[in-house]
Amino acid sequence: MRRLLKFLHTMGSIGLMGAMATFLVLFSVTPPTSELAGYALIRGAMGAVATWMFLPSLALVLIAGLLAMALHPVYRIAGWAWLKLATGVLMFEGGFVYIQGPMQREAAMSAAALAGKLDPSALGASIGPERNSLWVLLAVAVANVALGIWRPRILRLPVS
Repeated sequence: MRRLLKFLHTMGSIGLMGAMATFLVLFSVTPPTSELAGYALIRGAMGAVATWMFLPSLALVLIAGLLAMALHPVYRIAGWAWLKLATGVLMFEGGFVYIQGPMQREAAMSAAALAGKLDPSALGASIGPERNSLWVLLAVAVANVALGIWRPRILRLPVS
């Protein structure tokens, strides 16, 4: 069970960081909102990656990590594991609030603007904050990977 959870946690991490890298690449090729068809296409792709890659990977990482901590006592006394749990909560909240929601909302808005149901001037306001949030979450994800590999002796909790 331990190896299965480690495998699932690792695969989720790969998907999560891959999705974030994909977002950054897509941001670099996103045309201005004045080129509505191209903008809507890229934002639609970002919404799809958020729904089908980012969110499931985030869920897999968190569930596998929580199950590993619950099932294996060695993780419950390791400070690095608790630090990963704390930063995992930040990833979860940041992923939903600053990545998933805005990307899906902007994809829907750009599709509506392309269909003539929304003024295109309402588009593009969230690009800067989304990109900045991605960089922060990517740094947290890299820190989590480093914690999992090097497992520093940050704090050793007493065994009860």
